[in-house]
Amino acid sequence: MLWLEPSSGVGGHGPGLLPMLLALLCVAWAEVQPLQLREEQAPMPGALSRKEGFLLLSLHNRLRSRVHPPAANMQRLGATSQVGWNVQLLPVGMASFVHVVGLWFAEGQRYGHEAAECALNATCTHYTQLVWATSSQLGCGHHPCSGDQAGMEAFVCAYFPGGNWEVNGQPIVPYKKGAWCSLCTASVSGCFKAWDHAGGLCEVPRNPCRMSCRNDGQLNVSTCHCHCPPGYTGRFCQVRCSMQCVHGRFREEECSCVCDVGYGGAQCATKVHFPFHTCDLRIDGDCFMVSSEADTYYGAKMKCQGKGGVLAQIESQKVQDILAFYLGRLETTNEVTDSDFETRNFWIGLTYKTAKDAFRWTTGEHQSFTSFAFGQPDNQGFGNCVELQASAAFNWNDQRCKTRNRYICQFGEGPPRLPSRGACPLGWLQAQSRRLDTQVTGLESV
Repeated sequence: MLWLEPSSGVGGHGPGLLPMLLALLCVAWAEVQPLQLREEQAPMPGALSRKEGFLLLSLHNRLRSRVHPPAANMQRLGATSQVGWNVQLLPVGMASFVHVVGLWFAEGQRYGHEAAECALNATCTHYTQLVWATSSQLGCGHHPCSGDQAGMEAFVCAYFPGGNWEVNGQPIVPYKKGAWCSLCTASVSGCFKAWDHAGGLCEVPRNPCRMSCRNDGQLNVSTCHCHCPPGYTGRFCQVRCSMQCVHGRFREEECSCVCDVGYGGAQCATKVHFPFHTCDLRIDGDCFMVSSEADTYYGAKMKCQGKGGVLAQIESQKVQDILAFYLGRLETTNEVTDSDFETRNFWIGLTYKTAKDAFRWTTGEHQSFTSFAFGQPDNQGFGNCVELQASAAFNWNDQRCKTRNRYICQFGEGPPRLPSRGACPLGWLQAQSRRLDTQVTGLESV
């Protein structure tokens, strides 16, 4: 049976027991079961069947999702075994339990939410208890009366926690007005929406990450990262990795090949003959090429690889200083052959690996040197790829990988330094080549 705390008025709160309430209404004793019956329990007289209980619970939640004005903190109801109640006494056969709950909700037509008042000589307490936002559990039962009340039937619904509270004699509103689910608390931050609901109801989130892993991947709800089975990769384990790297190493995390020097293509099967690129800068024997076009991070990675190189790896302050100096000189006369680019920034070969919870270079090496700008990385917009940011003196920033940036390719060996073809205006380069070479050479000796 349900232990309740009814108040002195219908649809209220306060001390007491359900048997006392029903005795006052029509009988000396009645049994009322929670909505969720255990399979091993036999139904008790007056108890609802599993189907009836589910129907009433669904009805309550559907009505709670239709309040006007909309509720910002309305919780989804589950089953309960104690506290808070609504009662209706009617002639036997006059109405079903569904109709009774509809009558309670209809009281809302006489209730003013802004003033928290019911119309004169009207009753609204059934409605306010039914839509009390912080009530999260429900139990209902009905029983025919006997004795002097023969021919009558009692309908009771219990709510936990109860509602209909007052402050200094003034009733408080049953819920907070606002967009559906906009004021859910941390413990019930999920938003339940069914096909027959007008709005959402706050509930304990089944999946706080709001994501799922495909292909039998396992979701870590504390980090919201998918751990993919062998052969799959991607944020949701949605990419199948089955390629063979002919002349290179397979990177399962990115489902791609890292080609040996002199080979390119998706499977590192294409021989790239020297000279296969143009050096804009040479630092400690490595050749760096600044693109004149823009692409996404992975598009840039594939283009560098197609030329026999990789996206630049900056592993010392010396390389960072030289690249920042060179790119800064390009800013005043920055021309590109592809105008479809979104920023003045440049991709380098550093990405965040969720499986390792760290930034790694394209070649798989752990990043030991960093030059992130102040406040970075901040992961805004789920930025997993790293760019040289023009507004931060070409220090690093984590960015969304689908952003279209220019990029810097790096080659471990190559031809002698040649004039850049397209990285900057030819006239400017010819005028500055001697001066820039002198400055770079001086920096190399540091």
